[in-house]
Amino acid sequence: MIDIKLLRENPDRVKENIKRKFQDHKLVLVDEILSLDTKNREAKLKGDNLRAERKSLSSQIGSLMQAGKKEEAETIKAKVQSINEELQKNEALEAQYAEEIKVRMMKIPNFMHESVPIGKDDSENVEIQKYGEPIVPDYEIPFHGEILEALNGLDLDSARRVAGQGFYYLLGNVARLHSAVLTYARDFMINKGFTYCIPPYMIRSDVVTGVMSFEEMDAMMYKIEGEDLYLIGTSEHSMIGKFKDQILKKEAMPYTMTSYSPCFRKEKGAHGIEERGVYRIHQFEKQEMIVVCEPEDSWNWYEKMWTYTVEFFRSMNIPVRTLECCSGDLADLKAKSCDVEAWSPRQQKYFEVGSCSNLTDAQARRLGIRIKGENGTYFAHTLNNTVVAPPRMLISIVENNYQPDGTVTVPEVLRPYMGGLEKLN
Repeated sequence: MIDIKLLRENPDRVKENIKRKFQDHKLVLVDEILSLDTKNREAKLKGDNLRAERKSLSSQIGSLMQAGKKEEAETIKAKVQSINEELQKNEALEAQYAEEIKVRMMKIPNFMHESVPIGKDDSENVEIQKYGEPIVPDYEIPFHGEILEALNGLDLDSARRVAGQGFYYLLGNVARLHSAVLTYARDFMINKGFTYCIPPYMIRSDVVTGVMSFEEMDAMMYKIEGEDLYLIGTSEHSMIGKFKDQILKKEAMPYTMTSYSPCFRKEKGAHGIEERGVYRIHQFEKQEMIVVCEPEDSWNWYEKMWTYTVEFFRSMNIPVRTLECCSGDLADLKAKSCDVEAWSPRQQKYFEVGSCSNLTDAQARRLGIRIKGENGTYFAHTLNNTVVAPPRMLISIVENNYQPDGTVTVPEVLRPYMGGLEKLN
């Protein structure tokens, strides 16, 4: 959520940002907010005047009663009562205007960084850099689901009977590899100086609406029936929620945290061939990183965070590339975002395995995350980034390490977490 002062002072800048995101249907919100804000400030001024008048009149009642002027005192009491009734109606009007403004402000996208490329959707994202040489072997690489099944490590049929489409059983050494990746990711981020965290896997609605847009909420989140709780779609939500309504000490900044969690997503939309395996699923596990920092430090952290993901994948010798997300592919709360994509030798293309985002102060405004400085409080900046999200991660491991005899070589950095196992067969 942006600062309403910016919208008041420069509505054209807000509208231009909306246009650059190809969300022209939201342009009307700016004028609606300005109109409501004017009415709300008028109502606040009226309320202040009514309270001042009530205070002045109330102070006269005691003096009149002491002077024996009971009839005059009663007349003033009646006026005070009338003011109270008018004030009550005015306060209800203020609350109504404030809520209508908030609903609309929550739909206004965050200001994008000036470097964000302009484009309508993810097809117009811009490649930044490749890391590692993408290799296509001279032998056929089967579909990842077939590789995992051949290793007796994946059972989709049983999962469908138990939970339906979009779920899976991981078994044996494949399940062990899955856990090894997460444990390695945990240690990798701890070694970067991040505090390890296991967060709540459910969050309340006021946290959900604080960390994402309404559109994302509807497309992603599973609601717990009869309770004000949602299953998390990513652990960044509950980690950022940890700081909700907190005033943080300047000397304690930044907060750098890495977390493990299961994640649950509706994954609405069309599914293609890749959804036969474990690419697009309703349940997965994830290692995430978040930073809460001073505003002037957030862009330095942004550059650090996505490079950590690249370093993580390259340590397993998996070729990756980074993509700059264009304006139309940028979620409303994000000021800038880049994706990390891993190489698929079977498809001979890259696929998304992580995303790094700087939300500047938009998320902190929604959640009330402030820093106490020498001259008062101000909103923090928040960032998030994927370290790794298996089992999707398994696709890149098994494809890039698949051998002609059907075995899969275990990346060297993962072998200590696999009891020294060098090969899956």
